[in-house]
Amino acid sequence: MVNSTQFSYFTLSYYFDTGIFRYLFFMIVMLLYILTLCTNVLLIVIICMNRSLHEPMYIFLCSLFVNELYGSTGLFPMLLVQILSDIHTVSASFCFLQIYCLHSYSSVEFANLAVTSYDRYLAICFPLQYNTRMTSNKVAMLIALSWLFPLLSIVVLVSLSAPLQLCGNIINKVYCDNYSIVKLACSDTTVNNIYGLIVTFLAILCPLSLILYTYMMILKVCFSGSKQTRQKAVSTCAPHIASLLNFSFGCFFEVVQARFIMNSVTNMLRIFLSLYFAICQPLFNPVLYGLQMSKIRGLWKSIVFGKM
Repeated sequence: MVNSTQFSYFTLSYYFDTGIFRYLFFMIVMLLYILTLCTNVLLIVIICMNRSLHEPMYIFLCSLFVNELYGSTGLFPMLLVQILSDIHTVSASFCFLQIYCLHSYSSVEFANLAVTSYDRYLAICFPLQYNTRMTSNKVAMLIALSWLFPLLSIVVLVSLSAPLQLCGNIINKVYCDNYSIVKLACSDTTVNNIYGLIVTFLAILCPLSLILYTYMMILKVCFSGSKQTRQKAVSTCAPHIASLLNFSFGCFFEVVQARFIMNSVTNMLRIFLSLYFAICQPLFNPVLYGLQMSKIRGLWKSIVFGKM
């Protein structure tokens, strides 16, 4: 038995020698990171600087974009360093820090998507009562809950994994992951597994259940409402549905490739599937909302092209 505190580093085994192509991969990943930062920061600035966007829907979107910056920053810098490195190791403390960042990012993402769907539910199903139901205090409370619970729950998750006795320090991924650490444990992981299931239920299944309920109510109103109601529902809900599906598929890919043997799948494809949720979602959301929502699209054009 070896205590995990005796390991000063972990080895990420899914990196492979790409020769001179490492610089090409580095430039591609760097470009994606810069693009992610620029698009999300631009939309955050647009929402914060324009009073016409100080509405609950856009405030919730701002929270979503802040989380995209948080999640991508938890992944990209280390990914860039490892691409250029010959020895793919990471210190134990930084590894657990990355675990915390990526897991809390995922939990906050689902929470933000659930809060946004609830906001659309009130706006479409109770348009006349929307302002009285979605007050500024309620907006602040929902944003606080969507951040505080995931951040605190993942602290406990990482705290349970850090003192585990490990039989090795090789992680079969290109980034640090809590499930990979637990798989290396020689000691009893019953508490880790039970708490992991509880966190998964509260952080993923509960938000998805709320989202499913709100869209069932929205569909009910759309079928019984006017054409204008249906058009409003489609225009405001389409970006949210696309974002939810994109992130859900990304998380599904990550879970499948991490928990099942996929010897027939190439390493490059497995790496892509494991990174999809943390790379594509932060890049996908600002483009999606920026193009689909007319207010954001108009202000985006005025800033980028200097046209009012």
